[in-house]
Amino acid sequence: MEEMKDRERERESSQVNNEFLLEALKTENLDQFRTEFLEMHPYDQAQFYTSLSDEFRSVIYTYLSPEEMADLFENIEIDEEDYESLLAEMNPSYAADMLSHMYADDAADVLNEINDEQAVSYLTIMDDEAASEIQELLNYEESTAGSIMTTEFIAIEANETARSAMQILKREAPDAETIYYVFVTDQDKKLLGVLSLRTLIIADEDALIGDLMDDRVVSVPVSEDQEEVARKIRDYNFLAVPVVDFQNHLLGIITVDDIIDVMDEEASDDYSKLAGISDLDHVDKSPFSAAKKRLPWLVILLFLGLLTASLIGRFEETLSQKAILAVFIPLIGGMAGNTGTQALAVAVRGIATGELEQESKWKLVLREAGTGLIIGLTCGIAIIFIVYFWQKDLMLGLLVGISIFITLIVATLAGSIVPLLMHKMKIDPAVASGPFITTINDLISILIYFGLATLLMGYLL
Repeated sequence: MEEMKDRERERESSQVNNEFLLEALKTENLDQFRTEFLEMHPYDQAQFYTSLSDEFRSVIYTYLSPEEMADLFENIEIDEEDYESLLAEMNPSYAADMLSHMYADDAADVLNEINDEQAVSYLTIMDDEAASEIQELLNYEESTAGSIMTTEFIAIEANETARSAMQILKREAPDAETIYYVFVTDQDKKLLGVLSLRTLIIADEDALIGDLMDDRVVSVPVSEDQEEVARKIRDYNFLAVPVVDFQNHLLGIITVDDIIDVMDEEASDDYSKLAGISDLDHVDKSPFSAAKKRLPWLVILLFLGLLTASLIGRFEETLSQKAILAVFIPLIGGMAGNTGTQALAVAVRGIATGELEQESKWKLVLREAGTGLIIGLTCGIAIIFIVYFWQKDLMLGLLVGISIFITLIVATLAGSIVPLLMHKMKIDPAVASGPFITTINDLISILIYFGLATLLMGYLL
């Protein structure tokens, strides 16, 4: 309760502050605006900035230096297509200067979201050093360690002393993304080890860095998939991990804040696929845009649904003899779809987190088969009694119960095996989406249900 009150107070304080800043913009009170605005956290600055109209944002560009704007822009949370329009509002030289003051990896992320011609024009205006660093990151393949690493890190050669290392640290710290890890290299820039800031502070001033470092350094290759990098940082509880080339040259580092963004992006991507939608990163402003993303899967599922309807049509004679059978079609199909989706979620999560790498895939399949057996048996027995007391027909109850029992086992196996097969074929298992598995299990459940009904027709009342 106290926590909710604190959040409410923070929200009210933020609203008051925003109104104060807006009034300062309207009255063109530069000193008042800068005093209040620059005391805010960069995230709050970004929130206020994105809430403004074009007219007021144009005023902010005259009130803030490109360097101050860079801190704000690194914390901005907007749709991909909005980066282009925001940069277009600024004077090109101002925008280029702002990008050059951002961390290279953040600037590269922004330039990746705009058209190539506009990106090249900004790189041309920037100073050569900043442009070179950003261009280097833009050359790496998307979603790899190279594309998300930063080149602003502190590296010290092994033959330096702790005293000289501290001097280097003080000199380079303002431009480094993190100073908690100091990476140790040889004269050829090959990674040798890592040193924590704590170790460096308490070390004897004349001690050699090579003697102080930990040579059991964990690194990632520049071509490593970003999901694997995220997994490694999670497993080792790192604040940053070094990125190396095939010759072990230190190229950059990936910090935990970038990995949080990666995990959010990957989780959103996987959830989108599980939902049968191409992209859930942001809410579509246009119904046409939303429909365009959802239609491909839905069209595929429409044809699969027609296949299900066709399958039911083949058992028309069975249905005509016992019309009550139609009542249980949604029940059996729905149970199969739900159970299959649950098994799918377990399998996809195991693959995504790397947990399945530590155990046999067949253990998962056997475990899910056992789970399906228990669930099927429980639901099957329950439905036998329900149908018997409802319809006073024991054979009908047995038919529905046995159908559910077999269907749930098969659906659970399908939900776990399909993503494993896709993973083995190097296909993203998340594309075995919930709607897709549900529709496939509908087909299977109908086949099992009416197949058994046809066999047992002579025993039904």
